[in-house]
Amino acid sequence: MIELKSTTEIARMAVTGKFVGELLAELSGVAAVGVNLTDIEHHARRRIAERGAESCYWDYSPSFGRGPFRNVLCLSVNDAVLHGLPHDYVLRDGDLLSIDMAVTIDGWAADSALSFVVGTPDPADLKLIEATEVALEAGIAAVQPGGRLGDVSAAIGEVAHSYGYRVNGEFGGHGIGRTMHEAPHVANSGRPHRGMKLSPGLTIAIEPWLCRSTDQIRVDDDGWTIRSADGSRTAHSEHTVAVTEAGPRVLTRRPTPVDRADGPVAATP
Repeated sequence: MIELKSTTEIARMAVTGKFVGELLAELSGVAAVGVNLTDIEHHARRRIAERGAESCYWDYSPSFGRGPFRNVLCLSVNDAVLHGLPHDYVLRDGDLLSIDMAVTIDGWAADSALSFVVGTPDPADLKLIEATEVALEAGIAAVQPGGRLGDVSAAIGEVAHSYGYRVNGEFGGHGIGRTMHEAPHVANSGRPHRGMKLSPGLTIAIEPWLCRSTDQIRVDDDGWTIRSADGSRTAHSEHTVAVTEAGPRVLTRRPTPVDRADGPVAATP
């Protein structure tokens, strides 16, 4: 069942989205060469508790994972792209890190993700990250009242293919509101003018993710971490977006990224 949200409810989701965006920007500044993934996880736990928010990830037990998930972040490094478990790993120069998080505040959820390089970036990694960010913005631009869900999927897929990447169809975006995962599924590739009508009040998480040289994936023995099947680098970008009469409203925009002391990274949208 798809629940359309009122203007007031979208405003409440925007409160959650603002916190998610601010915390992701903060975490991108915490992550640096020499920092342990567990330190990033515990920093996020502390901030979430201070805000009085609740993680959507903690105790999450979907059909595709080996639940329950007992972390507040997904931290995916290099060839890991989705659902990476925070673990005892110290970030190295040139690592590509994806951070994904979702929380609720006063019963309303927001979900967002970003990827960046710590230390010295490989241009090929920056291109991959850029592709997910441009695809995300294209998907957001397609969120127009009266349009179709296929317009969003097609816009994402067109950007990915223009950069020379293939799209995996197993995981994509989703509806969001009172819970993290709601209907509809938002595929990262599709045909325009197809699918459900985009009506004001619909709230979705749009999340293009790409692997550098494959569209195939594998799952680690931990039952959660999804990696590129060939070990190539990966990237992931996501925002929570509401359909309004005036067009898309991004609820999880991040403040301007903090300058990083350990080297340049791709700008985050």
